[in-house]
Amino acid sequence: MAGFVSFVSSGPGDPELLTVKAVNRLKQADAILFDDLSSGPILQYARADADLVAVGKRANRPSPKQHAVSQLLVEYAQNGGHIVRLKSGDGGLFGRLEEELIALKQAGINYEIIPGVSSAFAAAAAAGIPLTRRLCARRIQFITGRDITGDLPDDFNLTALADPSALTVVFMGKSTFGKMQKILQEYGLPESTPALLAEAVATPEQKFTRTTMGELARMLSNDISPNPALILYGPLADLDADDD
Repeated sequence: MAGFVSFVSSGPGDPELLTVKAVNRLKQADAILFDDLSSGPILQYARADADLVAVGKRANRPSPKQHAVSQLLVEYAQNGGHIVRLKSGDGGLFGRLEEELIALKQAGINYEIIPGVSSAFAAAAAAGIPLTRRLCARRIQFITGRDITGDLPDDFNLTALADPSALTVVFMGKSTFGKMQKILQEYGLPESTPALLAEAVATPEQKFTRTTMGELARMLSNDISPNPALILYGPLADLDADDD
């Protein structure tokens, strides 16, 4: 009899941000296939006899191909038992969830999806700011800064991304942000637009850099750390600013 798969979203890295349901599924799992950013202290909840299999992908590092990860997940589930596919952040946001769901459906394997705290929400919380702002940031948009080749996607809605009243969160965008910033400036978004670089969110290496889009583009052209990061730009709140 085929097993059952729980897609568990682990949040950005801090085990205290796991949901109760996520912890329960980790404790029940016979095998856990985990992303790089879901390793470390989060795996403390795994059973001592559970199989732990690293299948994570990181930019510019040797990583398993997605079809291989999907096939491995199917093979584990076909052997029976309760399998957890542990994804960082919220697996439904740029987590390649769909490919793995399709593989399970084609194999006739049942599953559930357990949501988690997205790194976007964790970054804003850790930085002490809201993502929305009354009157000046009424819309949030999440985008990826990399296509399948690692380059800047060429099918962006540039008018939307240059909207000064939208707060934009860029996932996986450090290496392409310079190119993106230049294009958006041509579409009318000033290089003085506030920007926040949030690195290694909810981990001991967490670091925030508050700057502008132009300055951030220049900074990233000279030095890109290996830490995972988000870029937020638009009408960011500055709660330390004077109201006058």
